[in-house]
Amino acid sequence: MSDQLCPVNQAISGLREAIESGGLSNPRSRRIAEEILDLLTDVAWGRAGGDHLGAIASLADELSYDKASAGAIAAAKSLLDALGEHREVFQSHIDTHNCATGDCVRLVPAPCQMTCPAGIDIPTYVNLIGRGHDAEAIEVIRRDNPFPWVCGLVCTRPCELMCVRGRVDKPVSIKFLKAFAAERALSDRHYHNPAKEPEKGKRVAVIGAGPGGMTAAYYLALKGYGVTVFEALPVAGGMMMLGIPRYRLPREVIDREVAMLEDLGVEFRFNRRYGKDMTLDGLKAEGFDAVFLAIGAHQSFKLNIPGEADFPQVIESIDLLRRVALGDRRIPGKHAVIVGGGNVAIDAARTCLRLGSEEVTIAYRRTRAEMPADVEEVEQAEDEGIHMSFLTIPKGIVGKNGRLTGIECIRAKLIKKDDSERLFPVPMEGSEFVIEADAVISAIGQRIDLECLSDLKGLKWTRRQTIQASTVSMETSIPGVFAGGDAVTGPATVVEAIGAGKRAAEAIDRYLSGIPQPKMPPVPVRRRRVEWMDVPASTKMTLRRPEMPLLNLERRRTTFQQVELGYTENVVREEARRCLRCDICLRCGKCVEVCRDMMGINALEFGFLNFDHPQPTDFRVTAERCILCGACAANCPNHAIRIIDRGDERILSYCGTILNRQKLEHCIECGAVLGPQRYLDFLQKRTQDVSPVVADRRLCHACARRHTARVHTENHPA
Repeated sequence: MSDQLCPVNQAISGLREAIESGGLSNPRSRRIAEEILDLLTDVAWGRAGGDHLGAIASLADELSYDKASAGAIAAAKSLLDALGEHREVFQSHIDTHNCATGDCVRLVPAPCQMTCPAGIDIPTYVNLIGRGHDAEAIEVIRRDNPFPWVCGLVCTRPCELMCVRGRVDKPVSIKFLKAFAAERALSDRHYHNPAKEPEKGKRVAVIGAGPGGMTAAYYLALKGYGVTVFEALPVAGGMMMLGIPRYRLPREVIDREVAMLEDLGVEFRFNRRYGKDMTLDGLKAEGFDAVFLAIGAHQSFKLNIPGEADFPQVIESIDLLRRVALGDRRIPGKHAVIVGGGNVAIDAARTCLRLGSEEVTIAYRRTRAEMPADVEEVEQAEDEGIHMSFLTIPKGIVGKNGRLTGIECIRAKLIKKDDSERLFPVPMEGSEFVIEADAVISAIGQRIDLECLSDLKGLKWTRRQTIQASTVSMETSIPGVFAGGDAVTGPATVVEAIGAGKRAAEAIDRYLSGIPQPKMPPVPVRRRRVEWMDVPASTKMTLRRPEMPLLNLERRRTTFQQVELGYTENVVREEARRCLRCDICLRCGKCVEVCRDMMGINALEFGFLNFDHPQPTDFRVTAERCILCGACAANCPNHAIRIIDRGDERILSYCGTILNRQKLEHCIECGAVLGPQRYLDFLQKRTQDVSPVVADRRLCHACARRHTARVHTENHPA
């Protein structure tokens, strides 16, 4: 899409201009153009069906036959060109009910959904949870992510980073709401797989039982393919099982999610390593029609410092976490130093503590602000007594008689290089020091195993030694071979691998069905449009993001029990009510402009609408100033602001937040609704010089006219 403009919206604007300018002189051509405009509007507002594009093309073709009108021919050509060049975009509007550019206002996706790598319809499931419909929420989530419980515990929550509520106070706790709903649905026996499509008679091999591979297996099985997952380890889960400690992600959570795949008919073959126990030719000979490589990144980078290879007490974080996950709980050392600053480094450090290490230190070459690890994970590690040594660069391993005694380090300072915004650590001469240790654990990143893929001669690689694959279709340079997850992106997150697996499943289905691959990345799908929950403005402003209750420190230091204990039901329902429903509000600011500039009231203190530079927000201010004129609601393109009369009250709401409610006044003669007193006072002030109030009597227009006529007749008898 050129310049990020929506072709659907451009087509509507161009056709409307052609109609209004009089360029379609023939009445028949004008009628056809208006029919096309109605169909295009359906596409832009999420009302279109599968036959809309065909009907638009047919009518445009018919419009081009009007040889007497150059305007008709030009309009038809423009439409047909747009459909030919941007058909994927038109089809995406119909399939996803979203417009990625935001030009089609009714289909603007919420920022949280657009940020989610799996494209989950977050506003819908959060509001379902708020209503107590946990099983329905899980159904919505599993349309885009088959592992809601896993992600509810370990997701890095990019959605919360973009949550608009965070511009008011703090983001909605999206991650933990998901975890609660998943656990509740499982407990209530309401966690079910969707119905499968009919069997297609084709088979797909998935190499790797990590989050990316199992996600692809899930969606391919639902599409009717026979799926076999090959895994080099004796258990499924990949880095979810072996790289994430049990105190963050209990094993039974993964086991339950894997069981859901087995219920779909997915076959798992364990202890089968690609390149050793199978090859691409062997898989083809066995009858597999496509292959998805999701082998992960299970090899660690070396520290590359003197002494690293001389002492067996220098180990890799992935090896430590894998060993512990498979049941080996031996202590690595009483004084452990972990080198690195990511989540893996934090996991390794907290694992060492639970294995019995008396002192655990994390050595990181930058400052706390630059640590890539999750902030909450860092805080929990420090609470448990793990020491952080910042601006520390490892220089060499120290030991004697074959035993490691410490790691020599040097202090660093941060400087900027060239035009880069990131700060780089530079050693400070003469600042060497030694951290005493009997175990050093490397956690500076992972890479994929290149050797196991040596039989794939035509496979192309990136400069970072990852598999080169399309970011849209996950296709590799070998026909029928797809790849995703850490093997393509490098070490990333669980939810990113899930998103890649979902895209791969769609691409494999297209490949095996003979359908061309898409050229643009998928747009997140709006699964439902749930009616909002009514919340008073005072409640909306006073609700605060709850703190997560944690296991006591003594248990955390000595066991692998789950640290985060989860929210209670009441806390979950209240937290869901904090959502601002950004799937409905476009945040265009028209309501504020109309109230402030046209009406002169300035009753809407919506500072969050300025995303980059938010100002104070207070929904309670509206009740103090608002006259309930309805100008904001009348000018809202998405009907996010509504004004209704209910009983004897007029109520103004913003996506369910009750901004103002006032008693209605009625005509003293006929009883017709006049409006709230504050609104009537505003009108009286505006019109007092033109139409003075008659004896302070409240009359509707009809009764006022009758009263005026009666007075006129009495004063001027015939």
